[in-house]
Amino acid sequence: MQPLQHLFDNNKAWAASIKEKEPDFFRRLSRHQAPKYLWIGCSDSRVPANQIIGLQPGEVFVHRNIANLVVHTDLNCLSVLQYAVEVLKVRHIILCGHYGCGGVQAALENHEHGLIDNWLRHIKDVIRFNPSQFEGLGHKEKLDLLCELNVKEQVTNICNTTIVQNAWKQGRELSVHGWIYSIEDGILRDLSACLATAEVPTKDVIAPTG
Repeated sequence: MQPLQHLFDNNKAWAASIKEKEPDFFRRLSRHQAPKYLWIGCSDSRVPANQIIGLQPGEVFVHRNIANLVVHTDLNCLSVLQYAVEVLKVRHIILCGHYGCGGVQAALENHEHGLIDNWLRHIKDVIRFNPSQFEGLGHKEKLDLLCELNVKEQVTNICNTTIVQNAWKQGRELSVHGWIYSIEDGILRDLSACLATAEVPTKDVIAPTG
């Protein structure tokens, strides 16, 4: 078995460069983590959370899965959300999708992909909820739109979890943001899908459209 020595070499070089700039960095980092942000994003290797928003290790708590979904039966995602909100006391939850997402692309296709089709069904539901918005669009336009609508749908799912609902009822300072990232130019866009403490919903949140 190959030991992947080059990755260990990369690690040593990275750690050395950090310690050269901040000799006490890892000692401080090891004491505790107190991030203000929870990032829920796509597993795509081209979308690294910390680098995109220019934050250091320890400054953002991260959960990633295919197509950045928040599913109410996904105990992995919900456990991360609960820990971030109730233990780490994050103030901002960022749901970030990206254009050209492979999971969203697969959901648009009328092909079988295997086990993942069960996961992608949640994205196909987004199409079903918004049929008129896709009329007359080319494939690229449909893909971009679905990437955006998927973000907004997941923001709604986050806001409707008992975790976020309870935090708001307790008067916690907690905002949920919907963003999208372009791999082509490295720029983030705010999709104007933010909900905050002052906007505690009394029933299911309706995702912003447009």
